[in-house]
Amino acid sequence: MADFKVLITDGLGEAGQSILRKSCRVDDKPGISASDLLKIIGDYDALIVRGRTKVTAEVLDAGKRLTVVGRAGVGVDNIDLESSKKHGVTVVNAPVSTTLAVAELAFGLLLATAREIPRADTAMKKGEWLKKDFEGVELSGKTLGIIGFGRIGMEVGKRAAAFGMNVIAYDPFVSEDDIKARGGEPVSIQDLYEWSDFISLHSPLNVHTRDLISQMAFSEMKDGVRIISAARGGIIDESALLAALNSGKVAAAALDVFATEPPGGTDLVRHPKVITTPHIGSQTVEAQTRAADDIAHEVLAALLGEPLRWKVN
Repeated sequence: MADFKVLITDGLGEAGQSILRKSCRVDDKPGISASDLLKIIGDYDALIVRGRTKVTAEVLDAGKRLTVVGRAGVGVDNIDLESSKKHGVTVVNAPVSTTLAVAELAFGLLLATAREIPRADTAMKKGEWLKKDFEGVELSGKTLGIIGFGRIGMEVGKRAAAFGMNVIAYDPFVSEDDIKARGGEPVSIQDLYEWSDFISLHSPLNVHTRDLISQMAFSEMKDGVRIISAARGGIIDESALLAALNSGKVAAAALDVFATEPPGGTDLVRHPKVITTPHIGSQTVEAQTRAADDIAHEVLAALLGEPLRWKVN
C-alpha cells in the first residue's frame, strides 16, 4: 500500500472508498466543520469534497501535503482554483457522472411548472378538489431555450424534443455546428429570451454568468415565461426573479439551486408560483455510484502521477 492519506468530507459511496483503500489510507469525516478541517488537512495528500466543503485559500495554505482535490460532481465553484494553482494542487472533478440525473430532474421540474403538479398534490392532501384551479399548458409546440448546451443541456434538449418542443440554445463555448449536432438551434441570448416559452439554465457559475438572469434579462423575455434552474445558485438574480413573478412576467419558476444554500424560508422559496427542491440534481443511486467511482479513480491517478481525464486547473 502506498503511503497516501485521503480525507473525504462530504461523503462518498462505498464503491469509491473501496477503490481508494486499495492504495491509500482513507478517513471519512462527513460534516466536518471548517475549523476542524483546517486543523487536520495538513496530514493529507488528497481531499475529496462535494458542494458543502469550501476549499478556500486558507485550507490550501494549511494543506502542506496536498497533491489533489477531487470534486465528486461537476461544479468547482466551492474550490479556490487560483490558490490551488499557486500551491501546485491539482483539482479534478467527475463531470459526466451526474449528467443524466441532473437532466432528468430539470425536465421533471419543467413538467411540474407546466402542470402545477406540486400545488395540485398539496391541495389533494388537504382534502381539496381544485380541478378548475389547475389549468396548465402543453409542452408540444412550445419553445424551450437552453442556456448552456453542454452535456446536461443537450440531454434536456433530447427530452424536450421527444415531447414535441422546439429546442433553441445559447452557449458561447459551443460552436453553432456543435449545437446543431446536439439537437438544438443556435441563437443569440437576446433571441432566446424573446422566443422562449420555457428557459432552462445549465451554465457554470463564474464572473460572466453571475446574475446573468437579471431584471434586464426578464424585461426581454416573453410574458408568462417559465424558468427552470438546476445549474448553480447565483446565475439568477433572485430579487429580480421575485419581482418578475409578482408582476406576472414569469408565470412560474422551478429552482433546485440558490445563491445561499440552504436559503431558508425566503419570499422566493415560499412563493406560490415557485417549485423548490434542495439541490438534489445529482441525488440518484446511479449518479452517486458513478461519481464515487469516477472521482476515486481520478484522485488515485493524480496521486500516482498517471494521466488524468478531468483535470480542472
